[in-house]
Amino acid sequence: MKDGNVEGEAPARGPESLSKPQLDVGFFTNNLEAVLAFWRDEIGLSHEEPVHFNDTLVQYRHALGNTVVKINAAKGGVAAGVPTGYRELLIAREGVRGVQRMQDPDENRITLVSPGHLGVRGIGVRLGVSDLGRQRRYYVQAMGLVEEEPGAFRSGDSLFLVEQNASANATGHWINAGFRYVTLHVKRVDASFDAIVKNGAAVGEEPYSIGKVARIGFIRDPHGNWIEVAQRAALAGPWWEE
Repeated sequence: MKDGNVEGEAPARGPESLSKPQLDVGFFTNNLEAVLAFWRDEIGLSHEEPVHFNDTLVQYRHALGNTVVKINAAKGGVAAGVPTGYRELLIAREGVRGVQRMQDPDENRITLVSPGHLGVRGIGVRLGVSDLGRQRRYYVQAMGLVEEEPGAFRSGDSLFLVEQNASANATGHWINAGFRYVTLHVKRVDASFDAIVKNGAAVGEEPYSIGKVARIGFIRDPHGNWIEVAQRAALAGPWWEE
């Protein structure tokens, strides 16, 4: 054994534990047709066949390189106007000049940038937090991220861009309208989840299996923002044989 892991295995957190280096991002909407049209017509993405997770939740998955933009809708709708620390999604795209700012029909901020702008190579997720020092300790100590520049924390090919905002409110549930969560794909979800929690993350939802497609859990950062920790069988193999 070495640092709690079997010799030769990847550690339970940090870049070596990732099954893909890109974050996914998740939105919930009560305005499904208009939001899907935005991603199709304005951003240029098409969604896969909708995934029905249960009787109430449907997910529309859009491939943005190796990142997946997940547009979720729930039967009966979801609560709107609930605070979230996730303020903006930045997308690096070849051929973009300068910064192209836009909003989706739910007023989520989506910004196209040239590759390398602010260090964004794939996607960047901008957050507003009331205590930047606390957020820094969480990303570095609990999640094993590297701070490349002040307030810029890299997870694989994706970047968290964190800004101090004294008026930032505690966030609501991940099933509320707006930009609600990001997904971290790992090789061993239970080990990674336990290690991140042991190092300071709050438990949002304990890991559970969605058939044999994925096993997921949710952690929360010090400001309540939700991060899904997922082992997708297609990326990391089956967890039920571990």
